[in-house]
Amino acid sequence: MRAVALVVTTVVVFGAAGGVAVAARMTGNVNGLDLDGLVDAAPTPEQAPDPADAHAGQPVNILVMGSDQRDGVNAEIGGDEEGMRSDTTILLHVSADRSRVEMVSLPRDSLVEIPSCTLTNGKTTKSQKRGMLNSAFAMGWDYGGDLESAAACTVNTVQANTGVPISNVVVVDFAGFQNMVNAIGGVPMCIAEDHYDEYTGLNITAGQHVLDGVTALQYARARHGTGFDGSDTMRAGRQQKLVANVANEVLSKNLLTDAGQLLQFLSAATQSVTTNLSVGDLTGLAFSLRGVSRDNITFMTVPWAPASSDRNRVEWTSAADELWANIAADVPMLGAPEVPEVPDVPDAPASDPGAPVAPPPTEPTPTDTKTPGVDAFTAADASVSC
Repeated sequence: MRAVALVVTTVVVFGAAGGVAVAARMTGNVNGLDLDGLVDAAPTPEQAPDPADAHAGQPVNILVMGSDQRDGVNAEIGGDEEGMRSDTTILLHVSADRSRVEMVSLPRDSLVEIPSCTLTNGKTTKSQKRGMLNSAFAMGWDYGGDLESAAACTVNTVQANTGVPISNVVVVDFAGFQNMVNAIGGVPMCIAEDHYDEYTGLNITAGQHVLDGVTALQYARARHGTGFDGSDTMRAGRQQKLVANVANEVLSKNLLTDAGQLLQFLSAATQSVTTNLSVGDLTGLAFSLRGVSRDNITFMTVPWAPASSDRNRVEWTSAADELWANIAADVPMLGAPEVPEVPDVPDAPASDPGAPVAPPPTEPTPTDTKTPGVDAFTAADASVSC
């Protein structure tokens, strides 16, 4: 054993010594190059300036519409059809202090008052006392021939029926929706049951999935086939959950806290999106929401009931009046929670040891702020996995 150890030690020592000699010889072959004092300091990457919020200190109401435009790349996705409708309409409210984001889905089959609309070609449409909400978009497109007329007529209709002033408009088509989902790497979703819909091509099993742009669009559009009842209101609920999980992904990736990363994301996500918001304004608004909590991003559908004149149509209930008034006044759309007062319980006199001890006061329980019949939820609620 000693002999083996001696041999190994000799090899290691002389091997190391030989390595050092070789290294020294190589170093001597290299001419030195001293650049000290001759080269300027390397420039550091400039930090992207924080984008400014053009609407700082003001509430922002954005009408988001999903169009079924069927030309060009959208025809490849949904099939080639003439005309254009808006089957998805969401009123998005951002509070002036940027602490709340509230989204209200407006069913396309809602019977509402549609005012006369002036179109870009100078024509005007006839007003309707009880027309379907998505008729406003269709009339603007059919008689005006462009997206501006369609969007403007929808804005006029929503303002006339809600009293909420609309600041901006965003119209998302099929391709734009897919780009938005793909820009964040897909949307995690808990699918409650198997779904198959031959109209959209959706074919998905129950369980936890990460939906890419194509599958997310199929899931958002589907309302026929396995697991669906054919209604637009059920579809609106699924769309809300989908958008809630998009918001969760954006927050989890900290996209709202890095100006450069946010700009890259919005540049990709807003392809095939039509809006009167510039990318700069959109970036500034999004950056101003970097501190918003998932618990303060709320989704709901306007309170509705089957229409008395047609069970296949819906009409808004009286609860909607308070909802719109709250949004217009920039207060929480479901109202502030009321905390009931707890009556004081006097302590037993210290001089009477036999007196019963007063029970400890109970914690006040906030009352349920949800309007009866309204299924509201937050982005935090939607982030629960299967």
